[in-house]
Amino acid sequence: MGFINWEKHRKVRHVYFKTVPKTYLENKNTQNGFRNYPLVGSLPDFLRNRHRFLDWTTGVLAGCQSNTATFHRPGKVHGIITASPQIVEHMLKTNFENYPKGTRFRTLLEDFLGRGIFNTDGELWKIQRKTASYEFNTKSLRNFALENVTMELQTRLIPILEKALKNERILDFQDILERFAFDNICKVAFNVDPGCLGGDATSGGEFMQAFEDAATLSSGRFMYAFPGSYKIKKFFNLGSEKTLQKSIVTVHEFADKIIRSRMEEMAKKNDEDLLSRFMGNSEYSAEFLRDIVISFILAGRDTTSSALSWFFWLLSSRTDVEEKILEELENIRRKYGKAIGDTYNFDELREMNYLQAAISEAMRLYPPVPVDTKACKEDDILPDGTFIGKNWFISYHTYAMGRMENIWGKDCCEYKPERWLENGICKQENPFKFPVFHAGPRQCLGKDMAYIQMKSIAASILERFGMDVLLEKGKCPEHLLSLTLRMKGGLPVKVKERTV
Repeated sequence: MGFINWEKHRKVRHVYFKTVPKTYLENKNTQNGFRNYPLVGSLPDFLRNRHRFLDWTTGVLAGCQSNTATFHRPGKVHGIITASPQIVEHMLKTNFENYPKGTRFRTLLEDFLGRGIFNTDGELWKIQRKTASYEFNTKSLRNFALENVTMELQTRLIPILEKALKNERILDFQDILERFAFDNICKVAFNVDPGCLGGDATSGGEFMQAFEDAATLSSGRFMYAFPGSYKIKKFFNLGSEKTLQKSIVTVHEFADKIIRSRMEEMAKKNDEDLLSRFMGNSEYSAEFLRDIVISFILAGRDTTSSALSWFFWLLSSRTDVEEKILEELENIRRKYGKAIGDTYNFDELREMNYLQAAISEAMRLYPPVPVDTKACKEDDILPDGTFIGKNWFISYHTYAMGRMENIWGKDCCEYKPERWLENGICKQENPFKFPVFHAGPRQCLGKDMAYIQMKSIAASILERFGMDVLLEKGKCPEHLLSLTLRMKGGLPVKVKERTV
């Protein structure tokens, strides 16, 4: 349940750097774009660097005039990878209809995500978007979400941290945050409590592991040397594909259990939540409802937990930032006559401008979804003059965008929350410059709710506890390439008592 018993970690010191490592600059490709070899295109460099795909591609894009490069691989895999805000706006808004998810993306993820909102286009996407949008805009859901976060904090997360403090136990904080987010999204979206953070392995633990495996192995299909080779492994039920299919069965069983539970509850009383709104349409099959459940678990569990994991890791080396957050919290408590541990309401959370800036800055450098991919329906010319052909892919590289000097300035690799503040207020950044929550018609519906939840969690933890992050000094945690940006090996921490 997130505990780590590795004795060796007790002797490892904090991460103390002031800036994010410039790994991609050290190996910056001096050529304008990806090397293109005869017959095999960029495959040799891809194979050499796919284990460090984010930093490798960031280095290439940094060496291009418009931060955009053409990418070719065997098997007719042709596409564009970009870190240009102008091109992001073109594909996500200006020429939105020409850049759907596309067949390649949908096919690679279909086993896992099915026809859920993140893996569909056209009318099927519009129907799901419209239904979800109505629910996310209701005051009752916002209140319910904050109530659930508060309850989960008070009855599960804080007691776990207090127990770890008392027993000097080391926690995998990434795992703890994922369990917290999983319980929370299940309660908010489906009105079901899996009790995963409470340690009930029979209700949530097996699903958590299966979900992580399914997400990681599904995204791994994009990294095959030859695009269709995973189909051979799937046909013969070998290796990673065997593990993937087994994991998907577990995920589907859990999602089906949630649907059955809600159907039983709806028969007894007239509850309203996100899932029941979809279930109200008799045309939706059980399989389609299952896809909806999986998509919203992915959205609610993996994104906020990823953002907070990197936030707490960055904060561990920046006592100056932590002190400013604590000062802001103290001022708010004094203003509203609150004691440490009292619940924060919406208005009080909205006043946490420096905390929001610190979380936004963490997501700028370590976005929960580091790369997103679309397909091109018809030939097009991008704003920088780059040609993109029909059926090519186009990926906007959010991770790279946070490391481009021409977007964020020469201090782009520094963790600097102050860049978000204007007269003490956390500003709203151009979503095409900061596409962490996507942008355009498919912009994340839960953006505001996510900030409220993350600020509530961060404030409640920081005002009570300190965190010793037990990782090698000055070294960034290795990325685990999945559908979201996770830390390989987790985030080992030792909880400290907060001294006032």
